[in-house]
Amino acid sequence: MSDHDAPAMHHADTHDTGHDAHGHEDGALGPIDWKMWGAGVLGVIVAIVTVAAVVVATSFAFNA
Repeated sequence: MSDHDAPAMHHADTHDTGHDAHGHEDGALGPIDWKMWGAGVLGVIVAIVTVAAVVVATSFAFNA
């Protein structure tokens, strides 16, 4: 091990030790608020626009 490797090991050791102190005992995420609903609606809109763009770009058509 060289002197260059020592700080990286020390940082990893302190990160693991400090991460346990955050207190993640409670598994609840809380209620869904308007920001989460907005992100979901925006995701659906982006998906619809993406599918529409693929349909237009490929001239997709159902041939029955």
